[in-house]
Amino acid sequence: MFRLWGKEFKDNRMLRDIVICDETDDTRTHKIFNALDQICYEFDLSKPLWLDATVAEFKRHAKARFYQDNFVDSIDFDYLEIQVIEE
Repeated sequence: MFRLWGKEFKDNRMLRDIVICDETDDTRTHKIFNALDQICYEFDLSKPLWLDATVAEFKRHAKARFYQDNFVDSIDFDYLEIQVIEE
């Protein structure tokens, strides 16, 4: 089972979080993108852009932070963090 944890932070405090479970036979990349889409839908956010630094961080730590630079729209929190917690 694949699980991705999405969290919103502001002033070093977690505002809200959600865990997305995926038991499909998709590739890991598809599971990550699908889970991120679900997180954005639940949090009512536009989809963030994967900048080179974001991709590199995710490859190294299976965790990525999306700041204002990653979003086209304005956000009312400091960053959105996603983390793979089970594969």
